[in-house]
Amino acid sequence: MKVTFVSNYINHHQIPFSNALYERLGADYCFVQTMPMEEERKAMGWGVDVGKLPYVRCLYEDEYGCRKAIAESDVALFGWSGREDIAQERLRSGKITFRVSERLYREGQWKAVSPRGLMAKYKEHLRYRNREAYLLCAGAYTASDFHLIGAYPGKMFRWGYFPETRRYSEEQFASMKKEGPLQIVWAGRFIPLKHPEYVVKLAGCLQKRGYDFRVHMLGSGKLEAEIREQVIQDGLSERFVFYGYQQPDKVRDVMEQCHIHLFTSNYLEGWGAVVNEGMNSGCVEVVNAQVGAAPYLIRHGENGLVYPNDSYPAMEALVLDLFEHWEERKGMGYAAYQTIIREWNAEHAAEELLRFVKDLTEGKAAPAVKGPLSPAPAIAPRKMYGAMVRGEI
Repeated sequence: MKVTFVSNYINHHQIPFSNALYERLGADYCFVQTMPMEEERKAMGWGVDVGKLPYVRCLYEDEYGCRKAIAESDVALFGWSGREDIAQERLRSGKITFRVSERLYREGQWKAVSPRGLMAKYKEHLRYRNREAYLLCAGAYTASDFHLIGAYPGKMFRWGYFPETRRYSEEQFASMKKEGPLQIVWAGRFIPLKHPEYVVKLAGCLQKRGYDFRVHMLGSGKLEAEIREQVIQDGLSERFVFYGYQQPDKVRDVMEQCHIHLFTSNYLEGWGAVVNEGMNSGCVEVVNAQVGAAPYLIRHGENGLVYPNDSYPAMEALVLDLFEHWEERKGMGYAAYQTIIREWNAEHAAEELLRFVKDLTEGKAAPAVKGPLSPAPAIAPRKMYGAMVRGEI
């Protein structure tokens, strides 16, 4: 079976999945990178030497060879590539094709009524609804957006991003989480949609209540200077460690030593791969339910906690409850770790994809029961948090 994945560029969120497919398919797998990575992403530690990855081919260096590989593949996956012409060419062929997509309408589903937008969606998606075209939903809100326009009926499946999975013995896991001050980690760009200011406000609340804690903030961005200054003004300097941008491995090393991971991005966050990483590191997750990864990965109160509608007060209340009842709540971190190593990891996703495709070719397609390649429910954004709390996702 020949499989080709087409996307703008490969990064550390996609390499483990590609490695898993390459291990199973060898030269029958390739990743087509359509453009060089932006300098901003390289500065964030995302840079990849594609020459060291035997399955990567660059469209901008060998367009003919890459297009030939796509055409000859039994299965093609298309993320965002900036080359819709190539995606359309593949879809017209009638061969098995998966779109890998985050939300269509991050800023609101009201945008679905735009005549110009609907025409574009018809050309890209709707006209292939009865072909061998499927949607891998990289975020729990994706299915609702595509359902709204009538695309991929009965052919939308849960998906996401699959960063490196680290596995620990029970002794290793226990040794990572030291006694003493509770360690809180936040990782991301210091930009408005990610709300780094929530972390400072929360730290002030925890300090006033007399709790012992430390905050580790990894990343940078236009709000970093402002956040650092606010920490000083609020008398919190001894509570914070700022790291700037770090390589992915360093981020994971810090996460492993932390007890709680805060992910405070708003509805504009399509997936949020640091949720995978925090869970794999055994952190108790506190995540805005509007983040695309949250409904797929987190079972509220079992392997993490979610709060509604970008609400700082709701987030603060969850963290205060964690501090007040830490011994009873800390087991959610180990449950989060189990979710990643058993289900939401690159190896499992690759196995499920190959199984699903094999069944498709034999005329007996069967989605997974849960996790990657299981049916993606089309739940309206306004109803998602309630469904999560009730355990209906």
